[in-house]
Amino acid sequence: MPAATVPPSREPAPCRVVVCRDCCCGTAKVPGIDHAAQTARLRAQVPVRVSDCLDVCEQANVVVVQPSAQGRANGARPVWLGLVNDPEATEDIAAWARAGGPGVAPLPDILDLHTVTPPRRRTAR
Repeated sequence: MPAATVPPSREPAPCRVVVCRDCCCGTAKVPGIDHAAQTARLRAQVPVRVSDCLDVCEQANVVVVQPSAQGRANGARPVWLGLVNDPEATEDIAAWARAGGPGVAPLPDILDLHTVTPPRRRTAR
């Protein structure tokens, strides 16, 4: 008798975190930070993608929290966070993402201090 086939998981897409790791973010240009440990810590708690330059170098280290499927259904957009240069901010981001992130869990006040405007939303000077 053939083994039963298990259908693929139909769980909704989770909240994801994108870390910038290119010309400024994740490099010695932002001194005193263990960039590999920061990425590993986030990866241990939430789905993480590593990106090339996200073009907000003046805000290095940049982390983008992308909404889950539920968050997108609720109208949420990605939240860009800059100057994520201490372990506490990393833990706050991971906790928020685990709680559901944009559109599901409210943005913690402490992370509101890290929000930055994505490059495509900036106005011409």
